[in-house]
Parts: sequence; C-alpha cells; structure tokens
Amino acid sequence: MADQPVRPANLTRAGAWLACHGLADVRPTPLLATRLATRRGTRLAADALLAAFIIAVALIHTLNLPADTTVDGSGPYGHGALLVLAAVVAGLVLAQSFLDWWVRRVDRRAATALPRRAALPVRLGWRTVLGGPRALFAVATFAGATALAIRALTVPDPTARYAALVLLIGLCGIAAGMAVQLRHVLTHPVVADDEVSLTADVIMRVEDARYVATPSVVWCLPTVSVFATGLGWWTAAWLAFVALSVIALALITARTARSSTVAQNAMSAR
Repeated sequence: MADQPVRPANLTRAGAWLACHGLADVRPTPLLATRLATRRGTRLAADALLAAFIIAVALIHTLNLPADTTVDGSGPYGHGALLVLAAVVAGLVLAQSFLDWWVRRVDRRAATALPRRAALPVRLGWRTVLGGPRALFAVATFAGATALAIRALTVPDPTARYAALVLLIGLCGIAAGMAVQLRHVLTHPVVADDEVSLTADVIMRVEDARYVATPSVVWCLPTVSVFATGLGWWTAAWLAFVALSVIALALITARTARSSTVAQNAMSAR
C-alpha cells in the first residue's frame, strides 16, 4: 500500500487525528494516513469478527442445549458441541492473527519508502504502552469471569454446567487472541523517520494496546449462555461483575494519562 496513491479522505482523517492528539501544527503524511487507514479497517474487521464469534457461540449453545437432565455435557452430544465451539475459538485466534499480520505487512511496506529509520530513546515495555492499572484490570477481569464459570461447574444442574463449559472455552479463545494482539503491539518495529512520526508511532501503539485490552467481549459472553440457565445467583453475580468492571474501567480511563501524554513522556526519556 505504500507505493499506491493515498486517498485525500485518509489524509484529512490523519490531519484530524493529529489535531486530536495535540499535533495540529503537523502536516499529515502519506505514511501516517496509510497506517491509520489500515488500523481503522482492521479494527472494523476485528469488531465484525468478534460479533460473529458471539453469534456463533450463541448458536452452538442454543442448538445443543441438553434435552433432558441426564445429559450433562460429558456425553457424545455434549462433546460434539464443545468440539465445534473449540474449532470456532481456534478460527477466531487465527483470524485475529491474520489481521495483525496484515497491519505488520502494511507497516513494513510503508517503511520501505522511508529515507531513514528513527529509533525510540528508550525501549517501550508493557508498563509504558498499556500501563499497570489496565494490565491488572484485564487480568482481574479474565480471572473473575473464569472463577464464575468454574463455580457453575460445581452445581448439579446440567444446563448450568454446559453453559459454564461454553463460557470457559469462549474465555480461553478471547484470552489467547488478546495475548497474540498485545504481543504484536509490544514487539512490532517502529515505523518513523523523524521525531514527529516517532511520536505518532508511540501514540498508535498505546491506542492499539488500550483497544485490545478492553474486555468488551467478556462482558457480552454471559448473555450467550448464563441468562438461560435459570440460576438466579449466577445471573446476579454476572450482572454485578459486569457492572463493577465497567465502573472500574471508567475510573482507570479517567485517571490514566492520554496516549499523546504517554508518547511525549516516552520521547523525552533518556
């Protein structure tokens, strides 16, 4: 894409993006416009992919609910549904890996046009890019959701146990996909040739990490299976869990420095 003409609309969006991040006096370049356009497209594809994943999990759960109390998800009927779900989870991880590969490919092709490659003054670790509070929040969210799912495995209701297995497999897929995406954000090489483009690169990296670490799909998964079990305490626990985690994320966001501030601090570090 680096050797193709850049659409004027993408340059306009790049200029607006720079202005929103305190770089209004910087002229948008084709390099920046290309990278931002690619990220917009892949994020839209990722959102559609996750929506399709939730729908697929809901269909698998609904169409394969135990027909009677003798089915607990451990027989052939339950095994078949869970194997299909595992295949859907593997497909999700592979599709997300492909989107990450596409972003890296575009960045590499765009970088070939640079006369030189700039380097960051310091190595950016996960504490800088994602931040300790957000990382802890992501881990706690998955841990809490997993604990709620495992707790349902101990009840005698086969429908609840089946729903818990569906949740656990879905959570594993989301966690694996998030780990793959965060690894890419933290390790992909810098694409910049001066201080301004280097600052933009850090901003994009921070925004990518924060986007990936938002557990919106974890909040949506309970609607697929939990609310159909009839377990009042489980439904109430999930509702409280989602509400508290949303509030926690809002507080973390309000107290976290903007991505442009993170980038400026990283650029000034020596």
